[in-house]
Amino acid sequence: METEEIVRCYGTMRGEIMGENRKIYAALLGAGTVGSGVYKLAGMQEEDICLKTGAHLEIKKIMVRNPGKVREGIPQELFTDSWQEILEDPEIQIVIEVMGGIEPARTYVEDPEIQIVIEVMGGIEPARTYVEEAMKAGKQVVTANKDLLAEYGDPLFEVATENKCDLQFEAAVAGAIPIIRPLRQSLAGSQLTEIMGIVNGTTNYILTKMSEEGMDYQEALDMATRLGYAEADPTADVEGYDAGRKIAIMASIAFSSRVTFPQVYTEGITKITAEDIRYAKEFGYVIKLLGITKLTGKGIEVKVHPTLIPDSHPLATVRDSFNAVFVHGQACDDAMFMGRGAGQMPTASAVLGDVIDVMRNIIHGSCGKIGSDSHKKLPVLDVEDTKSRFFLRLQVENRAGALANIAGVLGNNDVSIAQMVQKRSHDGIAEIVVITDLVKERHFNDAIRIMEGMSVVREISGIIRVY
Repeated sequence: METEEIVRCYGTMRGEIMGENRKIYAALLGAGTVGSGVYKLAGMQEEDICLKTGAHLEIKKIMVRNPGKVREGIPQELFTDSWQEILEDPEIQIVIEVMGGIEPARTYVEDPEIQIVIEVMGGIEPARTYVEEAMKAGKQVVTANKDLLAEYGDPLFEVATENKCDLQFEAAVAGAIPIIRPLRQSLAGSQLTEIMGIVNGTTNYILTKMSEEGMDYQEALDMATRLGYAEADPTADVEGYDAGRKIAIMASIAFSSRVTFPQVYTEGITKITAEDIRYAKEFGYVIKLLGITKLTGKGIEVKVHPTLIPDSHPLATVRDSFNAVFVHGQACDDAMFMGRGAGQMPTASAVLGDVIDVMRNIIHGSCGKIGSDSHKKLPVLDVEDTKSRFFLRLQVENRAGALANIAGVLGNNDVSIAQMVQKRSHDGIAEIVVITDLVKERHFNDAIRIMEGMSVVREISGIIRVY
């Protein structure tokens, strides 16, 4: 007997013994970028899903506004514009919601046949209402909604616990990179003390182009937009808001204490210049937009900002639209997770991974095993009370005593200088570059305010934190 035939026979017997011929039917609401990705990936992974869960996942109906429209790779007979057709089908147990809007999303949570609700709408409302209603109705929820979790994660987890439901959200942070499960499960035995991550592909692509090809910020942004990495309105990406929501979620999990997005200090990349990039290289650094959270004796630090990191650090090699998360713990030491942080198939992969997990739980009757763990109630520190190193670039009048005056202002405000050099002089103006030692941000900001009023200082050209 051929090897393939043996494997096939074994699989058949195993399926009969374990009940793997059971089918769980799903309806997909929406066939946009993520929805079509989920459909394609579910088909590609059909056999593996069955072997992993003990049941076949079959997408039976796809609800769209225009069922007559041809969508590549999806059979036309699956499309419908009738919610009732889905609602009244007793075989459909899972609804995968990827279309957004108000109706029929509100209606489907009431159907007793539906066991799983997958929320990828984005935004706070009405997504929050739908997720709550779904779990109160006993549905399992899969979401990719980082906005929702960063603001209302704890209340939603409480609802999940009360109703013995799963609330899965791997796709909410860093796309296909498995980081949520390691934080909640694999690394739970180690006291984590720091998470540092490149968790926005758009900004990493822009900074890569600026660093490697000498582009200025606007030129790199325009290219990112043409390639689809940046939205028409890139504000959430380039101002650090997207990364801020993700680091809030990770901080909450890692330190067992609730952190919300409004508590995250955010600073974007719009002020980064080619000169900053050049100096970073000269000093042996690479500039990245990082989300950073640390557990300290006084509370939790959580910030997003451009950062000079040593070119020898593992995160310095993460290029283009890739994401990476660097984790440090007392027992586990250092660990890094890297991969595609966005896109149709990476996001669909994370969503489908959560669906598979929920399918297993349904089969074995074990939903609601992992809930919220924010019992520590630690304070989140104001950014002024945190410590950083700084890169400072100044345009100063080239006259006797100017350098000493700058050094004096820094020293009088408890800012210790690690490096200080005068780089060049033109038309009576000298450029001074300073890298500080670790300093409380409040003291550094006090020094900057004094410098802004000094006659000898013509311009503060750049301020970037240094890891």
